[in-house]
Amino acid sequence: MHEYTSTCTAARVWGLTCPGLPEEVSRARRWTRDILRGSPLAEDAELIVSELSANAILHTASGRQSGSFSLAIEVSPQMVTLSVTDGGGAGTAPKVEHQDEEAEHGRGLDMVSAIAHRVVVNDSDHGHTVTAAFFTEAGRGGQLCG
Repeated sequence: MHEYTSTCTAARVWGLTCPGLPEEVSRARRWTRDILRGSPLAEDAELIVSELSANAILHTASGRQSGSFSLAIEVSPQMVTLSVTDGGGAGTAPKVEHQDEEAEHGRGLDMVSAIAHRVVVNDSDHGHTVTAAFFTEAGRGGQLCG
């Protein structure tokens, strides 16, 4: 696990890479809970990391032998951002699909987008990164770096 402090609005960023095994989803949840302990966003963040980590293992090369997925959490006064990067190999990028309530699969990113203030999917040659962001009260009217 690596931590550093950015010069931009005192953001703190943590990163973690996990083997693509089902039991690593609970590790990702605990890690998220530990970092965001005391934050009103901790439970929602934990749920999102769980969903995105499970998706990476189930639907991409992350879940294959020697596969892995990476997580990043950025906390600043304006926002909390959670990113999960998978191992690619799925053929298509993750996307929000509005399934009916009876559907057994395909509702995860829809749920993530309902909880987070913003969800962005980035596709690269090495995998997909799904980023979910929560604006804090300071961030609703504040200026972000960038």
